[in-house]
Amino acid sequence: MTRLLVDTHALLWWLTDDAGLSDTARAALTDPANDVLVSTASVWEIAIKRALGKLEAPDDLPDHIAAQGFGWLPVAAEHAWRVRDLPPHHRDPFDRLLVAQALSERMAIVSADARFGAYGVETRW
Repeated sequence: MTRLLVDTHALLWWLTDDAGLSDTARAALTDPANDVLVSTASVWEIAIKRALGKLEAPDDLPDHIAAQGFGWLPVAAEHAWRVRDLPPHHRDPFDRLLVAQALSERMAIVSADARFGAYGVETRW
């Protein structure tokens, strides 16, 4: 079983059936051999951006995510602390936390963001 962490944009594109989601990403998210997880950091990021009017998301977003069969990856102190060791390839604090989580948990990330590769994180896109 492969554990996959879904980047925030990939999650939103999955939930809205956006054509921007690659065929490879769709296949990874639907493969029953994969354990697909969403970071609570992604839900936090969406909540902030929704409150600022930068994107739309349903009021019951966590329920929508759970209905897809995705699991949750909580943000642990180890994940947050690991961010300190990351080189500055990426300035977005949410993406840096996802990288730290993927490295700590030895997970690939479903993401179109090529900068993740600079950290040695495997991406599926």
